[in-house]
Amino acid sequence: MSEATLTAPLRCIVVTPEETVLDATADFIALPLFDGELGVGRGHSPLIGRLGYGELRLRTGKETVSYYVDGGFVQVVDNVVSVLTNRSLKDSAVDTVAASEQLAEALTRKVGGEEALAIRDRLVSQSRAQLRVGMKAK
Repeated sequence: MSEATLTAPLRCIVVTPEETVLDATADFIALPLFDGELGVGRGHSPLIGRLGYGELRLRTGKETVSYYVDGGFVQVVDNVVSVLTNRSLKDSAVDTVAASEQLAEALTRKVGGEEALAIRDRLVSQSRAQLRVGMKAK
């Protein structure tokens, strides 16, 4: 790994179907993968991963900025972290009341078949992730 790779800024770009939500530099980025959390620093090996529902954190110096991401994909290459997601919100913009209501509705939803069960599980996962991110911001 070259010294230029280790000293170049780490850039994070978050894109939804509607807009580019974020284009910023950071010292460290943490992402919610579907099966755990991924930490990315300068000079990270190239990878493509599937995102889960949860918190995207960017740390620059002692400051940390958080966003909720709603699944999607991440690509890491040459100190650029590209996030493609259906929805991304600044942590302070997460509506915890709506997330609580969605969670309550999802938990009481009757399921009849694998597809309905998958939809309910997705709603529960999204709601819980939004609540974690939103409550942490308050």
